Amino acid sequence: MARRKRDYAKEYRDYHGTPEQIARRSGRNKARRLVIKKRGKVAVRGKDVDHRDFNPTNNNPSNLRIMARRRNRARQPKRD
Repeated sequence: MARRKRDYAKEYRDYHGTPEQIARRSGRNKARRLVIKKRGKVAVRGKDVDHRDFNPTNNNPSNLRIMARRRNRARQPKRD
């Protein structure tokens, strides 16, 4: 069975480029910068900055924690 090539331009246009997704990505990047400023670059090397409440725009320091990539990416919010 032949695999279809990914259409990266379409993915960006339909998902990654939406204002909501841009704001969420910006929040995740800002959280990482905040934790690096507070704890140092070595503390986050090879790890993710986790949002306890799953909201990437909530960058309150009490909502952020450093976590192993594998563990953080396995965490998923409960869906209704």
